[in-house]
Amino acid sequence: MDLHGLYHPKDGEQPVHNRRPKKRVGRGIGSGHGKTSTRGAKGQWASAGAGHPRFHFEGGQMPLFRRMPKRGFSHATWDKFYLPVNVGDISEHFKEGDVVDHAALKKVGLAKGPCDGIRILGAGDVTKKLTIKASHFSKSAKEKLEAKGGKCELLAAPKPPVRNKMKPKKTS
Repeated sequence: MDLHGLYHPKDGEQPVHNRRPKKRVGRGIGSGHGKTSTRGAKGQWASAGAGHPRFHFEGGQMPLFRRMPKRGFSHATWDKFYLPVNVGDISEHFKEGDVVDHAALKKVGLAKGPCDGIRILGAGDVTKKLTIKASHFSKSAKEKLEAKGGKCELLAAPKPPVRNKMKPKKTS
């Protein structure tokens, strides 16, 4: 193998390029990539630091996002997503006296995907005494669990973020 990455063939074979040398631009007229270094004459892409325009840039035309009317309202920024789990399913997957929390439900496959908490619903029959830790219990779920001697432990909701630490509200 020589410096240019060429395979030396046997008699009668054509050489095989197994490695292409890097294109070296800006190394003078004789290199074939001199003067403007493959960038053309003038224009946005000719000089260094031009970079690519923002993906939504439309060449000075009023962008589509600004042309569209803005209507409606979205709770998505602060809405919470709770995974619903039925007491009947929990009763099938766990043994007598088990402590059931988010990690245990995830392990058994009853709570899949990202969520802000677990919501226990009352569908199905409870056959065992269980201690369940969750963010919310429906009335029927709570009644069924406590009828079998189980416990319903409510997990505390996360504290809301402090909005502006520099200007605390005056309490008087």
